[in-house]
Amino acid sequence: MNHAVAVTGLGVVAPHGDEPGALFKALLQGRSAIQPVFPELPKPAAAATVAFDETRWFTKLQLAGVDRVSQLAVAAADLAMRDAGLVNSDASVAAGRADPERIGVFSGCGMGGAAALEAAYRGNGRVSPLTIPAFMPNAPAAHVAMRQGVQGPVLTYSVACASSSAAIAEAAKAVQRGEVDIAIAGGSEALIVPGVVVAWQAMQTLATFQPGEAAGAVRPFAADRSGFALGEGAAFLILESAERARARGARSYATLAGWGLSSDATHLTKPDAPGQARALRAALRQAGLQPRDVGYCNAHGTATRIGDVVERNALADVWGDDFGALRVSSTKALHGHMLGAAGAIEALITVLALHHRQLPPNAHCADIDPACAMNLVAPGDTAAPTLEAAISNSFAFGGTNSVLLFRQPG
Repeated sequence: MNHAVAVTGLGVVAPHGDEPGALFKALLQGRSAIQPVFPELPKPAAAATVAFDETRWFTKLQLAGVDRVSQLAVAAADLAMRDAGLVNSDASVAAGRADPERIGVFSGCGMGGAAALEAAYRGNGRVSPLTIPAFMPNAPAAHVAMRQGVQGPVLTYSVACASSSAAIAEAAKAVQRGEVDIAIAGGSEALIVPGVVVAWQAMQTLATFQPGEAAGAVRPFAADRSGFALGEGAAFLILESAERARARGARSYATLAGWGLSSDATHLTKPDAPGQARALRAALRQAGLQPRDVGYCNAHGTATRIGDVVERNALADVWGDDFGALRVSSTKALHGHMLGAAGAIEALITVLALHHRQLPPNAHCADIDPACAMNLVAPGDTAAPTLEAAISNSFAFGGTNSVLLFRQPG
């Protein structure tokens, strides 16, 4: 049994807000949410943080032992369920809701509850007894399940930057095979704490910037790029079979038609173009499409010296003579790199690009690195009236590559 997989709900809690339309508008306008953080650190740091009001989602009693990473996940998943018409405005279960045993949560998280760990390390000997359940990487998925009453599979995928993209792919498989009727698929990350930022600075992968220039610090594919800035947030997609969506009269934003997962098996942190190409080809093969059928790529695009070139080369290898027609952008320049949540928010953005037939620009790239030469989406040239299919790339430390391919709904 192979069902077509429809995307019927979108939920996001991001540095640009918690409404998908507002997020997409900000990206089209090239508005950066990256700003300086932690002035007390020895080296300047910048990140994209979320203005999150936890009291909208939790009582004071409920917040005990719930790390920020789980708070963001609960909010984004609930917004997605509401958007899909599966939760009513009064938080009651809607008529189209499936049996709880036929609903699954498939969530990605790279680092777990960073705030809980930071508090434990800095607690001067006083450590909360809820630290372990707060920082465990599967806590966000568990809290989403409890909030939504999910009694089917509740699974967490932790493969660094590909975590939530892989989670969405695995959710799609479960829907396609009829194992679940509804999948709440996405991920969350909340790691903007001093200890984590310093650790990433030590790797020399974070963007450098001059005072007053943090907003434009991340420049994917640019000749003067210097790395990424961390971001936090959560995003979830509601996946169900196209037949079920039609039967209950649900809106379908897009069809998740293909996915590709591969491993470089070469190096823990250095990306590999052949490995990425394998994931790209697998997604195309799953969808039954040729490269020329796909008009847009939301690139992994971390603005690192090596990573951007490797990704460009992988795309060029797979697209061949059609590479010039593929429009590409990396939205990490504006919302930061959310690590475990990156694949989910970028999948959501890719779905919105298809839905609106508009492409977010590749910001802050005045001069393209010749080694990254490709058809980058320019600010002011975002219309894509004939867009029928698009991909979202997530390429991770550890060598895991995940590609999601979305099509216009059938």
